[in-house]
Formats: sequence, structure tokens, C-alpha cells
Amino acid sequence: MHKKTFILFLFLAFVAISNAQRYAVIDSKYILEKLADYKTSQTKLDLVSVQWQLEIEKKQIELDKMYKDYDAEQVMLSNELKKKREDELFNREKEVRDLQKKRFGFEGDLFKIRQELIKPIQDRVYVAIQKLAIERSYDFILDKSEGITVIFADPKLDKSDEVLKFLSVK
Repeated sequence: MHKKTFILFLFLAFVAISNAQRYAVIDSKYILEKLADYKTSQTKLDLVSVQWQLEIEKKQIELDKMYKDYDAEQVMLSNELKKKREDELFNREKEVRDLQKKRFGFEGDLFKIRQELIKPIQDRVYVAIQKLAIERSYDFILDKSEGITVIFADPKLDKSDEVLKFLSVK
């Protein structure tokens, strides 16, 4: 009887082990930074972003000067001229806000350029991760770079370099 219980226990342990989930951890930020075309695209994106930011700052400086001038001249202006200048200030301020929203807002120009430059690279990485998961029979793969908080991951589980091999990157 004791021998049958032991064999049953071994069988159940084997079934539990064979049904265990297989998982891996990757670092997508690390992977992307190793890709030359990602670096190039990110540099282009950064340059465009800086140019647009300078454009907005220039308009903001002009607006600040207009406010300063208005404050200095306000006492000498008639009610009609005050109203006209206030409308100009309001329109200019709205123009600056609209430009900022157009460039950096949700689905703005920067978002569209990022989609155009970065998304195809991210898609290639995603396909490589899927291939790795299928080839190695992983049930799930965690990304430790952003989004999900991975407090600790054994370095043996990090398969980022294998994803890079799928992408033919050294």
C-alpha cells in the first residue's frame, strides 16, 4: 500500500510539473536601443521635437512681450483700444495653445511621426518576441522595461538577447 501511494505521489508530481507554465522576461527598451534604425528614428524624432518646442517658446516669448507692453500702456488706452488689445492677446494666447496641442497633443504631429518612424520597428520586435515564444513554448513573456512592474527577475529568464538574435542584431 505504501508503495502505491508513493507511485501515485510521483505521478501527480510529474503531472504538476508538466503542466507548469513556462515564462520569460524581456527588456524591450534594451532591445530597441540595440537596433540602429531605432536610434536613427529616435534621433530624428528628438530633432523635430526640439524644433517645434523652440517654435512654441518663440511664440510664447512674443506673447509675454505683448502682455508686458499692454500692462505698461493700459492706463493710457481708451476702453475701445483696451478691448481690442485684450482680444489680440486672447487670440495670440489661443494660437500658442493650439500650436502646442497640434504639435505635442494626443494624436498630434509628434504622435503621427512617432507612429511613422518607431511603430514599424516596434512591430518587428513584437514579431520576433512572438516567434521566440512559439519556438520555445513560452506561455507568457513579461516586459520589464515599462508598464508592468517586475520587482525581481532571474537573469537566466531574460531572453532579450535571444530576441535580438531573431532580429539578426549582435
